[in-house]
Amino acid sequence: MSAATAAVSPYKISFLAGTAIVIANMVGTGVFTSLGFQVLGIQSGFALLMLWVVGGLIALCGALCYGELAAAMPRSGGEYHYLSQIYHPAVGFLSGWVSATVGFAAPTALAALALGKYAASVWPELNPQVLSVVVVVALTAVHATSRQVGSRLQVVITAVKVLVLVFFIGAGLLTAQPQAISFVPFRADWQQLLSPAFAVSLVYVSYAYSGWNAAVYLTGEVAEPGRNLPRILLAGTAVVLLLYVGLNFVFLYSTPIAKLAGQLEVGYVVAGQLFGPAAGRLMGVVIAGLLVSTVSSMIFAGPRLVQVMGEDLPALRGLARVSRAGIPVRAMLLQTGLTLLFVLTGTFEKVLLYAGFVLSLFTFLTVLGLFILRLRRPDLPRPYRTWGYPVTPLIFLALSGWTLIFILRDKPTESLFGLLTLLIGLGAYFLGKRTRPA
Repeated sequence: MSAATAAVSPYKISFLAGTAIVIANMVGTGVFTSLGFQVLGIQSGFALLMLWVVGGLIALCGALCYGELAAAMPRSGGEYHYLSQIYHPAVGFLSGWVSATVGFAAPTALAALALGKYAASVWPELNPQVLSVVVVVALTAVHATSRQVGSRLQVVITAVKVLVLVFFIGAGLLTAQPQAISFVPFRADWQQLLSPAFAVSLVYVSYAYSGWNAAVYLTGEVAEPGRNLPRILLAGTAVVLLLYVGLNFVFLYSTPIAKLAGQLEVGYVVAGQLFGPAAGRLMGVVIAGLLVSTVSSMIFAGPRLVQVMGEDLPALRGLARVSRAGIPVRAMLLQTGLTLLFVLTGTFEKVLLYAGFVLSLFTFLTVLGLFILRLRRPDLPRPYRTWGYPVTPLIFLALSGWTLIFILRDKPTESLFGLLTLLIGLGAYFLGKRTRPA
């Protein structure tokens, strides 16, 4: 059954389900792990919170820009679709190539393995790798069976995630013993915002915010995309920004920086400081539960990108086929296979080091494309226009460009591997154009 002739389910992703997907994609391992490394180079409470504000500002500006592109070009595929239309199909393919092979599968594996490790810290008899595999396979089965059930599952587990984080923030504010740290900026604090340590930390904060554009991969399945998609992107990103700033404020307000420094499991440390040693183990269970939502949302969103690529490229046409329920099951199985490969080999961490560079490069090109599209196609219907244009996209480009330059200068090996990935993808593109489907 081809994509063109499949009987597609009339069910459409609602505003609530779409917002849940964005939130679930964003809130993952980053916010629970990166603060311990940030405090090694930054001691100012103001500068540390500003990291999360600036990272959120980048994501929020990006979401506002993507909202216009999604409304003007309402088709699933995200950057793949936009870059193909604005620049050249080869540029779009390279974006899709990176996202399909690394952008979804590797972070899904990272979240699944983190889930397994947190659970094993509470129940040592569990094999974390086996648990990771079971969770990935089980969630794939749910999303491959029913789009409606998958959407509802996503809403429920994301609602639980948000409630748990709000509870943690509230409990921390009520029970914390305030630490000797100031969140009021002094002159030296403003200078830290331009320091190399701030730039280093912003790279990891940006990773924690990654996923703000998740809903654009599902455009074709969103109810009233011209109206709902910008609202989904904006609402999801704004909620996460508030959660991240609130959570990190509680971390710093309640726990001495010396205890946080160099710690990976920040959630354990803070929970133990707030509620006692036993709470650290409980926090392991809670974070494991929260990561189910992250794994689920990536399994849901990623295959839609592969599906759209299959519709455009003859060599990948088989991946565009959908089930009777309108679900790209073949693309989903491909992504799940790559995810399990990363889980079983453990090589995904090295992949993520250079993937961040190329993924950021394509979001930069996409937002830049907003200016190009307005110049080339001023007559294109735009049900939604970016708020604050042109200031909003310029803020995104300036902050993202600064981060990209820093990564290129400070992480040349990872950047070169990222560029090598693009060269391989370019070869695959031209080979695929010449190949006819079987």
